[in-house]
Amino acid sequence: QLLEAKASLSLAQAQHTLQLQQAKAQINSMVPKKQFEQLQNTLREEQCKTQQLQESLQLQAEQTCRQLVRIQEEHEQLLQAAVEQAEGLEQSLRNAEAVLAERAAQLRDAQAQLSRNKLLIEELCGENRRFAMALQAAELKQKSMEEKNQLLEEQASALKQLIGKITPASLS
Repeated sequence: QLLEAKASLSLAQAQHTLQLQQAKAQINSMVPKKQFEQLQNTLREEQCKTQQLQESLQLQAEQTCRQLVRIQEEHEQLLQAAVEQAEGLEQSLRNAEAVLAERAAQLRDAQAQLSRNKLLIEELCGENRRFAMALQAAELKQKSMEEKNQLLEEQASALKQLIGKITPASLS
């Protein structure tokens, strides 16, 4: 817009100068001197205004350029910060994925260990049942042996008594 405004201003100045020259030529040929001086004063005022407008436009152009440079630098800084933040987030995501993969592996290992432990517990339970049955059989056998032992002790006692009775009789 600034360049367009400058181009328009230059064009307007060129046209103005051309018109001025034409006006001077016409004035010289048909305008009285007093009127010519008024027109010259008006022309100087217009040229002064044009100069002021040109300076104002130049100043605005410089300010706009500085502002654009500042905005561009701010945008570059924001973009750089966004890129750094994105890289940081990407790194965090990779770290989190690595941790999750490690945890998943640990969980799989734990699951496998649990399965092995379950099988071991089932084996131990079966073995425990066999031991319990063997213990029960041993207890029954022991009870049977104790009963036989009791019977044998009773028989031995009866034999002793009988021998005790027979021995004095046979001696006499």
